[in-house]
Amino acid sequence: MLEKVRYDGAYPTREKAEEAVRLVLAGLGRQLTGDERVELAARLPLEAARIVTAQIPDIQPLTGWAFVNDLAARTGASQATTRWDTGSVFSAVAAHAGPDLLTRILRRLPSGYALLFGRAELTQAA
Repeated sequence: MLEKVRYDGAYPTREKAEEAVRLVLAGLGRQLTGDERVELAARLPLEAARIVTAQIPDIQPLTGWAFVNDLAARTGASQATTRWDTGSVFSAVAAHAGPDLLTRILRRLPSGYALLFGRAELTQAA
């Protein structure tokens, strides 16, 4: 997973890619709950699963944009850099999750996450 993130995100070092993975997975762990959280953890590499499951889920889930802003504030990085990191890590997460689990995850999260995972935003018909 780490090498996929490093390659897809064009990180110059393994350490930079690892930093992005830890940051984004910890943030995701604060957003996911329920069966989707457990199933995703089971599909991720062990170290990645530990990062996700070590987090206590937030009481109030964040929208996709608020998620990026929260991560940027925690690190002091720009929103653009944080958005890049998020997309790079979420691409690897999506590959491990598979399309069905990813769809279920996106249905549980507030709006804005689909784009971060490289998908069109899911909307409900009126």
